[in-house]
Amino acid sequence: MKQFTLSIIILISVSTAFAQTNIIGTVTDNKKQPVAGASLAIKDSYDGATADSLGRFRFKAFDKGSQILIISAVGYKTIELTIELKGGEIQLPVQLKQEITEISAVVITAGSFEASDRNRVAAVLSSIDIVTTASANGDVTGALKTLPGAQQIGESEGLFVRGGTAAETKTFIDGTLVNNFFFTSTPGIASRGRFSPFIFKGTVFSTGGYSALYGQALSSALILESIDLPEQSSANLNISILSLGAGFQKLSKDKRSSWGVNYNYSNLTPAFAVIKQQQDYLKAPVAHNIDLNYRIKTSKNGMLKYYGYYTTNSLAFTQNSLDSMNYKDKFSLTNGNMYHNLSWKESLKHKWKFTAGVSLSTNKDDISFGMQDAQKNDVLLNGLQFKNFNLNNKGFYGNAKLVLEKKFRGLNALRFGSEYNHSDDKNNITIFNGITFNNRIVENVYALFAEQDVYLTNNLAAKFGVRAEHSALLSKTNVAPRVSLAYKLGKQSQASLAYGIFYQNPELRYQPALNPLIFMKAEHYIAQYQKTTSLTTFRLEAFYKKYDNLIKTSNVNGRDIASSNNGFGDASGFEFFWRDKKNVKNLDYWISYSFLNTKRDFLNFPTAITPNFAAKHTASLVMKKFVTKLKTNVNLSYNYASGRPYYNIQFDPNTNKTYFADRGRIPDYHNVSFALNYLPGIGKKNPKAFAVYVLSVSNIFNIKQVYGYNYSANGMRRQELVPPSRMFVFIGAFISFGVDRTDDAINNNL
Repeated sequence: MKQFTLSIIILISVSTAFAQTNIIGTVTDNKKQPVAGASLAIKDSYDGATADSLGRFRFKAFDKGSQILIISAVGYKTIELTIELKGGEIQLPVQLKQEITEISAVVITAGSFEASDRNRVAAVLSSIDIVTTASANGDVTGALKTLPGAQQIGESEGLFVRGGTAAETKTFIDGTLVNNFFFTSTPGIASRGRFSPFIFKGTVFSTGGYSALYGQALSSALILESIDLPEQSSANLNISILSLGAGFQKLSKDKRSSWGVNYNYSNLTPAFAVIKQQQDYLKAPVAHNIDLNYRIKTSKNGMLKYYGYYTTNSLAFTQNSLDSMNYKDKFSLTNGNMYHNLSWKESLKHKWKFTAGVSLSTNKDDISFGMQDAQKNDVLLNGLQFKNFNLNNKGFYGNAKLVLEKKFRGLNALRFGSEYNHSDDKNNITIFNGITFNNRIVENVYALFAEQDVYLTNNLAAKFGVRAEHSALLSKTNVAPRVSLAYKLGKQSQASLAYGIFYQNPELRYQPALNPLIFMKAEHYIAQYQKTTSLTTFRLEAFYKKYDNLIKTSNVNGRDIASSNNGFGDASGFEFFWRDKKNVKNLDYWISYSFLNTKRDFLNFPTAITPNFAAKHTASLVMKKFVTKLKTNVNLSYNYASGRPYYNIQFDPNTNKTYFADRGRIPDYHNVSFALNYLPGIGKKNPKAFAVYVLSVSNIFNIKQVYGYNYSANGMRRQELVPPSRMFVFIGAFISFGVDRTDDAINNNL
């Protein structure tokens, strides 16, 4: 019996040995590198294995005949191989192709800083970053000036980027162009942006080489995306020595729609009574602002959003006149501005998506210039009558855009669409003798664009784009190609290249011109290296820009009037950015540096020179630390810019040429700002309200800052152009009811 049993066992073992098949091999990628952890399995069976650290595998299969072997790995496309199981051994080399996914794919970033809810790289500046950056004073563009590429300009509003003027940077909200993003200019004072940073969830600050979906900007594009539905209904209240405001946000019970309203009133009279200003204010700035919003989900992935506001502001001041001793120049302004933005995003069948947007705005300025004597009486002086006039501006602006997008396999996508931009500006100038000059400029710009994202692998991607525009006012058409490439060097690092041609209409203030004008033009070349983690960002970028067809002006009866597009110029440099939330406990800081070498011959410049808005070196250091025991966020900013050139360019009627009556370089710019945010609600259970108390001080060391010089009409006298006050202090409280924002403030600053 024992011999019989042993014989049966031997027969079964031999039978099993002949039935099984040993499958041996190595899993590699398309670069012949091993794929560790790859999974291999015979379909509809339990036979399989996992590749080791060298990609090697070995397992036994007990089925017979034709079978399907499934090989898969994270980040790679799953493949199925048909194999014949006949017993014995099968040597099976396997090669997997990378699966192009948002998690692992390279991101094209040349020329742009991006922060958004969906961004796959470390966010650069969030809304909380903007309001807690000490030198920003709660202004979107104030915070962006701490990033490389932007100049530290204090005498005029706007973003001056890589040697370009403020007009060469355009701002877009939810895809549509925003006119009058800033409050109306006042002489020698930089105006703030009109929009609160808290209405935005995403920010793309492109310092060059931006997408073909956007146009009419020679230097830079600031692309902002508004927030979607709130988490829950809430109310807010803000109180400061400068302003008073309140708002309410209502979320529907089904959480598919919301509406909100906010009102703010500001009056700088109390602040100016304490902090001495360079200007003698007859009326301190006063502003009223009301805004409305409505948002509704139109489908699982669709969203319709409306945002609109109306704001009024007024001010009046005098300052010592350079043209006549013991007299003062007077300036007054009353402004009314309205803005509406409607956008709709929707996903369609077969991986199609469309984005549509319309924005409308109106702007009205009533501006008065004049002179006063020492007793503040209005006067009209012989030879200086030209300084007494009234200017009334009325503008209507509209922008509409439609973008269709088709997703293909992986992250490959095609976007195309059209854009229409309308502007209607009316200017009425009434001079000292009552004579009125009227001017109206109407412009319509039509654009078509297309852009293709091509992902060859997770490590290599390209973006190809082209934009065509037609200007009805200029009767000209342009075609602008753009291309970007990105290559992944490692798990967290990549290199990018970008090239593009960009066109822009001459500013409307240069119309009508002495001769027909054409588009201004710029070519961008950009190379970038970037390494990012969830807590750190390192960027190094070099660029070159070539300008053509810039506006040149001619002197006609003492006025500079646009005469041709014979201007030109270039700009080159490199930039560095480092942000770290990791290496110092509870400390978030970033460092930026920019080197700029630029010259241009435009406007009334006698030759190609470095413009007075361009500093060769700029740098910023921003630090944010949350002190848990004190429930306080401590913020410190240091901004530096090397001395910018200044010029007094005069016209010689004898030679019919312009010349330098005075030129030089202003002192280096230094600014240290400090802010404290106290959050008493941290750690409390179920508080009814959540408050943030703010104290901020700009230029805490009272350093003298000079932006340039103002000159008298004859060029014989000059006066330093300085900030309205050396130091400014803000004290306020922001209280929300229903939603706790304090944790957001902490988490975004650790």
